[in-house]
Amino acid sequence: MNASELFDDVSVICKANVFSNGKVVSHTVLFKDGKKKTVGLIFPGSFKFDTDAPEKMEITVGNCRIRQAGEGQWKTYQAGTFFMVPGKSFFEISVDDGILEYICSFE
Repeated sequence: MNASELFDDVSVICKANVFSNGKVVSHTVLFKDGKKKTVGLIFPGSFKFDTDAPEKMEITVGNCRIRQAGEGQWKTYQAGTFFMVPGKSFFEISVDDGILEYICSFE
């Protein structure tokens, strides 16, 4: 297990964050130092997410394509990679097949 896939001494909000008719589901993880992450799944489809704070999206399982605000080109990300999203922005994510698993860190 990768170190970034195991969190010690945290609280988890059991109520799921459910988006896009259940095709995107995450749970919030709270750390003692005040930091917050979500861990989740994205089923096949294309989705757009707005950001308030900057986010780091780590792909832990699967593959996806990402297009950030103001960019015309899609970029491919796979397990073991990450991308950053500025605050007060948005990104589009497309999962073509399988289930994408991710960790989102709020910076």
